[in-house]
Amino acid sequence: MEKILDIIEAIAHEKNISKEHAIEAFKDALTNTAKKLTTFTSAFEVNIDEDTKTYSVNKVITVVADGDEQLMVEVGRDDNKEKIESDAFMPLSEAKEFDDSIEIGDQLKEEFILEEHGRTASANLFRELEYHIQRRIEQDLFEKYREKVGSVMLGTVNRVDADDNTHVEIGELKGIMTLRNRIKGEKFKRGDSIRALLRYVSVDPQFGLFLELTRTSPKFLEALMASEVPEIADGVVEIVAAARIPGERAKIALKTEQMNVDPIGAAVGVKGVRINAVSEELNGENIDCIEYSAIPEIFITRALSPAITQSIKVDQDEKKAIISITGDQKAKAIGKSGINIRLASMLTGYTIELNEVEGVAERQVDSSDKTEAAKTTDTAALADLFK
Repeated sequence: MEKILDIIEAIAHEKNISKEHAIEAFKDALTNTAKKLTTFTSAFEVNIDEDTKTYSVNKVITVVADGDEQLMVEVGRDDNKEKIESDAFMPLSEAKEFDDSIEIGDQLKEEFILEEHGRTASANLFRELEYHIQRRIEQDLFEKYREKVGSVMLGTVNRVDADDNTHVEIGELKGIMTLRNRIKGEKFKRGDSIRALLRYVSVDPQFGLFLELTRTSPKFLEALMASEVPEIADGVVEIVAAARIPGERAKIALKTEQMNVDPIGAAVGVKGVRINAVSEELNGENIDCIEYSAIPEIFITRALSPAITQSIKVDQDEKKAIISITGDQKAKAIGKSGINIRLASMLTGYTIELNEVEGVAERQVDSSDKTEAAKTTDTAALADLFK
């Protein structure tokens, strides 16, 4: 076993984990194997010399005061625990029998030679090493995908189970998208390629290490907008907030610090090509782009569009807005099944209350709708150009 470190390095390369993690797994395997061959209360340290590619295992006993609570350790299950003597500690009075100069805190070390325990040691070490290498692989994968939480993942549907959970293959791991994380009306079959937001990485007794995916989160809408709109990806246009009722309608608030950039125009794209691409990915979800304002009254009014409001009163402490609106605009403000006012409330963070008033709302006439100015027929002013 002298050159076993070469084998550990080869395993690290084969399993695609770092050399450091492979060595840590080897140390844990040696320690656990030594405990199995002695007692579980024993303490061991592993020393590795990377120059000579050798290792050594030492049993360590720490000297403590007589009567120290560490001399006894609890073993057994919660309902049947008992205390036994620990092999990892020794009382000072007993230690002085070996060496009178020993003090509290000193450590006695004895080399533990694994080879002396024959095939039992080899078999135990192999099982322990296999187990700890697998744990390091899972740990590396966990860290790798945890950094990707909040980003869009592309995967292939493997199957849909009886509970309508969609199982997706993503790289080295499996992703699971539950029914509540799927847009209403969506149906997937084996082999379909789908995009979804990575919510979190989890370890489950049934599924092991897996990724939880969602297509219903407002963050998924934001991530899709960033992938379709370069100005958002570059930070020129910022998404302040987003609200969704998945598969039906969404509102997204945008702002920019650059005067020459139109955040709404950038998000919508020429002839709506950008926003339509996002809507198509979201199963036809209608998306309203709203320009953000730091003034709550303006922001809430814009969030309620296409309804025209008459006046608004905002209580910033209570996060409540009372809006006066005419009868002909009330239905627009509420929307089908209350969807518009719900989204406006979700987007702004304010509870919105409508107060109906008499009258009919009039939208300001845009300058482009006015009658064109009369064209001049006098060409005298152009005469000098043709002299």
